[in-house]
Amino acid sequence: MPCTCAEWRRWIRPLVLVLYALLLVAVLPLCIWELQKDKVGTHSKAWFIAGIFVFLTIPISLWGILQHMWLALRYPNLAIYVDTCRECYEAYVIYNFLVFLLNFLSNQYPSLVLMLEVQQQQPHLPPLCCCPPWPMGEVLLFRCKLGVLQYTVVRPVTTVIALKVESLHSVMSKPCLLRNFKIITQF
Repeated sequence: MPCTCAEWRRWIRPLVLVLYALLLVAVLPLCIWELQKDKVGTHSKAWFIAGIFVFLTIPISLWGILQHMWLALRYPNLAIYVDTCRECYEAYVIYNFLVFLLNFLSNQYPSLVLMLEVQQQQPHLPPLCCCPPWPMGEVLLFRCKLGVLQYTVVRPVTTVIALKVESLHSVMSKPCLLRNFKIITQF
């Protein structure tokens, strides 16, 4: 008997949840015990706690991804609207993260530009390693701000254009309107 989509969906979610719970219950106490036994510093403990929070966000992120995929697969006509909302929200979050990061760094390091200027130049990662490096300091901050601001403006605009083109395509693909459009364009 061939395996259908409904069959694997029945057992995949409980399997993932059980494996995740076992990993959480078995590995977490062992890691805590090793940290206490080795008398690690506060910095290492902070990294460990941050890792725990990242580990706890994995199922939340997977749930959101699976729900979005399910919504787009279940209602294909709504997929363009869900993607439009998601992409606009993504641009909004990236912009807010930049503002948060710049405010935090400006409060912690009032002379942030001077601190960046004395830092050692970092080469670009592949595949951009052939590009000349950016000067550190004010130029770097300006280009980061400019890139994020361009993304936060261009991404929603292109998303709305894609939404309009998709809705226009769905209207124009109707046989009656398409026939009328052909008649109008012949003159």
